[in-house]
Amino acid sequence: MNANKIIVIGSANTDMVVKAAKLPLPGETVLGGAFFMNAGGKGANQAVAAARLGGNVTLVTKVGNDIFGRQTVEGLQKDHINTDFVFVDEKSPSGTALIILNQEGENCIVVAPGSNANLLALDIETVIAISDAEIILMQLEIPLETIEFVAKKAKANKQKVIINPAPAQSLSDDLLNGLFLVTPNETEATLLTGITVIDEETASQAAKVFLDKGVENVIITLGKEGAYFENATLKLKIPAPIVKALDTTAAGDTFSGAIAVAVTEQMDWAHAINFAIQAASVSVTRLGAQASVPYRNELKK
Repeated sequence: MNANKIIVIGSANTDMVVKAAKLPLPGETVLGGAFFMNAGGKGANQAVAAARLGGNVTLVTKVGNDIFGRQTVEGLQKDHINTDFVFVDEKSPSGTALIILNQEGENCIVVAPGSNANLLALDIETVIAISDAEIILMQLEIPLETIEFVAKKAKANKQKVIINPAPAQSLSDDLLNGLFLVTPNETEATLLTGITVIDEETASQAAKVFLDKGVENVIITLGKEGAYFENATLKLKIPAPIVKALDTTAAGDTFSGAIAVAVTEQMDWAHAINFAIQAASVSVTRLGAQASVPYRNELKK
């Protein structure tokens, strides 16, 4: 098993972003400001984060046979990510996301999955590289059956599976059992555990639900409050630095990519979470998804 190798399996999208003074209400038209296009998608974002922060990264994804797909592959290669397993879907277009961003850096997003919805277990079976990665990192913008297939295979190989359960949807006990790590935010933790996460105490209650279901380690990200960690022997609440947020789009993805790198570098949990929070804190001060992800040399020593 390759001790420093990270395989990210997930989505790649092109984000189309409009800045506006406020998010529109249903039926309301809001006159916006600047428009820009960005490489995005949770899988690709997390792969870029892990690569820029020092990881040895392969991305497994599926793009359309279109300009967005070609631009996606070019961008990944610029970040030195292995694209041998970026599959091309001849029938569906590449995934796209429409994002509205307000002055506070809050956003609302609608995603057209396109080719991401067709990343199937059949494709993954051809990914020989999965067999030697130390860490497999996944999110929920590809079919759940694919995620379940990969997790089962990886657990049998004694590989560490990290799932960032976003966008929020329910997961089976079978999938959770044996996971190395889950990294939900408050909303996702609330949906998955039934416990409304609002502070450290409720985060701990939610973490216990995951641990009881067989997850080894739990990190619940708490936005500007930092993150809460729990496993069988350790509980940690790590604060976040105070920053002016411009755009929170890829904060969770940056955090997950950073954690994967920290684990391959055998950092202890306090250092690993501090490292990931610091990376995410830099990302929210910049616009865009992958455009906002910092490089290792931009983090404080």
